[in-house]
Formats: sequence, C-alpha cells, structure tokens
Amino acid sequence: MMNENSLKVGSNEMELVDFRILKEQDGEIYEGIYGINVSKVREIIKMPKLTELPGTPEFIEGIFDLRDVVIPVVNLAKWMGITEPEEAEKNARVIITEFNNILIGFIVHDAKRIRRISWGDIEPASFANGSGQLDKSKITGVTKIEDDSVLLILDLESVVQDLGLYEPEIDTNMRDLDGETFTGVALVLDDSATARKIVKDALEKMGFSVIEAMDGQEGLEKLKELAEVYQDKLEDSLKIIISDVEMPRMDGFHFAANAKEDSRFKNIPIVFNSSISDHFSENRGIEAGGEAYLVKFQGGPFYDEVSRVVRAHMK
Repeated sequence: MMNENSLKVGSNEMELVDFRILKEQDGEIYEGIYGINVSKVREIIKMPKLTELPGTPEFIEGIFDLRDVVIPVVNLAKWMGITEPEEAEKNARVIITEFNNILIGFIVHDAKRIRRISWGDIEPASFANGSGQLDKSKITGVTKIEDDSVLLILDLESVVQDLGLYEPEIDTNMRDLDGETFTGVALVLDDSATARKIVKDALEKMGFSVIEAMDGQEGLEKLKELAEVYQDKLEDSLKIIISDVEMPRMDGFHFAANAKEDSRFKNIPIVFNSSISDHFSENRGIEAGGEAYLVKFQGGPFYDEVSRVVRAHMK
C-alpha cells in the first residue's frame, strides 16, 4: 500500500490514510475527517460477510476470515457513540490494521486518499471533541488540511484496549533479572502519559533514574539540559534513550537523526518502543541510529534488549 522508499529517515513526515465517518444530527449529515498512520494499515477492503459474536459490545460487528486469519471488526461510528445516516453503507470500507502484533478491522464510511503530512504540522489533542466517546484521550493529534478542515488522528489502540485484547503494561514479574540492576539516567520519549508511566516503572525497576519528554522536540531540549548538567560525563550518566515513533511536532525517527548528528549525543544508545509492528518501520529505526526496535508492550523482550544495549554501551 505504501511505497517503502517514499519516506526517508529523518524527514519528520508521516503518511496517513484519510478516512471519513458520517454523523446524522438534527436531520443534518456531517462528515468527520480522520486519519491513521499508513504503517499500521495492512489493506483496505469492501465490507465482507461477517459472523456475529454473541455477548460482545455493540460496536463489535463480528468476525471474518481473511486468508485463514480470523479478524474481529469494529464499527468506528458505534464506538464513537454517533448516529450513522442510512447512506453511510454506500461507500463503507474495512481498514485492516496491525499494531502491537494484533490484526483488527475498522469499519469506516469512506477511505479517501493517502496524505503525506509533516509531524511539525500535527498538534497534540488539547480538547474534547464532544462526539460520544470520542474525547482527547482517543486522539493522538490534529492537523489542518485544505479548506481549513481539521483532520483528527485517532488512537485506534485505545479501541483494542476497550476490546480487552491486550493490556498496555510491561509485567515487571515476567522477567527474572538475575539480580542485575543498573545505575544512571534513562530518557523516555512518548506523547502518551500512560505509555511513559509504563516504561518509567519498568526502567526504575531496573535501577535507572528516568527523565520524561512528550515528543522529539522536547526530547532534544532535555538532551541539551542534560549536557549542561553532566558536560563531559554525559555518556557515563545518560545510559539509554527509549523513544516512541509517532509523536506530534517531531517523531522518534527525526529526533534520533538529530541526536546522532550532534557530537554530544551520537554515542547515547536509542531504543525505539512503538505500536507500529511492520518491518519497514523497524528498518527505518535502525537507519535512524536506533540500537533496537521494540513493539509495545512486551516485558521479556523489553528487559532483554534494554539490558543488552546498555551493557554494550558500557563496554
């Protein structure tokens, strides 16, 4: 679906699938404009024949078999708590997504196009939309498009959490660290406060002191502050950087590319920790200078990779 050579590491750009959700209110029909990162989209298909699942939430329309893989399908309009007009079925599509190694389909009323947008043009969601369940906790960012329209980037992982398919946590008991603990500072970048807390708790269990940043731009500012504090001892003190990929203002890849170009930070190891689970993003992470690429939230691999990277940096 995406030209894998179209996005260069450090470009601070992303590609979004622009899709629409129609809403009927007071006899009028309104069109909501939404987006999801292309890296999370497997394919877009016409509405398949679904098998209903009794006892599931109303917004789960059913399941279907896609090349011997059973895919649950969520009706986004129902999940948002909005009323669908009859014409919504006319161009309905199912977006098959993959994140955190989970496949799930989302029913949308139309899939328009792929947009390339700079992360610098994406602002954090700082408002409540007021449409049923859709509040700022369900939106990862907003950006203006043509005609001064606003596109909302949805946090579809929160739907998966609502489904109970996975709980976003690193089980601190699932890995025996054999008494190994570390010292020093770890810098964590993630626009999700929940994700930062999960990673922070895991790193603190390993012995690190943790500094947090909400995006790549703030991450660079924190690096500069640490450089002023530790000066020529920075590499001995800042042991590792854990960075999300999708973040407003500056994404993780662009952050890493900038950090690696600065002589003060180029030797600080970076581990990407993202819900995007495709190999292309993993390769981009390595090209950007990352020592490892992890899919959220996996306890054993997280401890293994962080320990390996930090030990290698200490040699």
